[in-house]
Amino acid sequence: MSNTYNIAVIPGDGTGPEVVAEGMKALDAASVRFGFRLNYTKYDFGGERYLKTGETLPESAVDEFKRHHAIYLGAIGHPEVKPGILETGILLKARFALDQYINLRPVRLYPNVETPIKDKQPEDIDFVVIRENTGGIYTGHGGSTRVGTQDEIATQLMVYDRRTVDRCLRYAFDLKKKRNGRDKRYADKPITLVHKRNVLLHCGDLWYRAFEEMGGSDYPEIKRDYNHVDAANMWFVKNPEWFDVVVTENLFGDIITDLGAMIQGGLGVAAGGNINPEGVSMFEPMGGSAPKYKGKNVINPMAAIGAAMMMLDTLGETEASQAIESAMVSVMKKMKSQAAGNMGFTTTEIGDMVASNI
Repeated sequence: MSNTYNIAVIPGDGTGPEVVAEGMKALDAASVRFGFRLNYTKYDFGGERYLKTGETLPESAVDEFKRHHAIYLGAIGHPEVKPGILETGILLKARFALDQYINLRPVRLYPNVETPIKDKQPEDIDFVVIRENTGGIYTGHGGSTRVGTQDEIATQLMVYDRRTVDRCLRYAFDLKKKRNGRDKRYADKPITLVHKRNVLLHCGDLWYRAFEEMGGSDYPEIKRDYNHVDAANMWFVKNPEWFDVVVTENLFGDIITDLGAMIQGGLGVAAGGNINPEGVSMFEPMGGSAPKYKGKNVINPMAAIGAAMMMLDTLGETEASQAIESAMVSVMKKMKSQAAGNMGFTTTEIGDMVASNI
């Protein structure tokens, strides 16, 4: 009997609906070839709904999401909505409510994709960043006093408990173990913890001790390394080939994954997943809503197709996921550029080409 998956689809704002449509073409082609079913339920959460109703993500939606196997997201962000409202009201709310405690960000340079790093090839840029996704400075601990005066004070606290740290590290070590078994090139590299323990003495010490204790007791065969976050940014650019699995806390992960996206060729090809290994996960392209390209059929859908690929892999449809990635590579080799408007093909043409290659 074939598997059936219920997918919540949030096309979102700007060019989000356009790239999601192309990702769904790839999903549908993969489902036909590999014999599983996808049932889609679309939701209109985003800027337009907020402007009409003042609503971001109601509690009823969270309950509905829990009845799905995964969430496929296009983009959130509207030029007429103040920054922060949609991001916290939809994205962060979903991550916290669904306990999506892992942000999974593959950083891979595909063939015929340009990187700004001189003389680096696809074999040099192939690593994964595991960002802790529900703790740290984004939990909202802190506040403001004397607002609007010269004596105004604002605080935002980095808060972590051992359970939150341990479960993130466990996911990262397990992924590293899996990658080591897949390819000797990965096994020769360490798992790298990124923090700032020389200054952030308390949180940094918690992460480092947990990392060393877990690695030493449960994964002694895996090489371990540590980078301060500022040094990691330098080495990402100078020697990306040093990295395989990188694990870090929430804020630092938010920053270094954007650098990762740039060295892999830009946001047009960068996809990510907000993962609850025991629950409902959400997958999305890393780029924003790009409203200036809305309706022009020029935006690159590869990141959204990559997010679809990641979703199938997480759902256990590994062969289908690999088929999508192979199709993406075939199409990328024909593209002039990954930049919007300079691809040599329209958004819909690229989606059609990927689907036909599956």
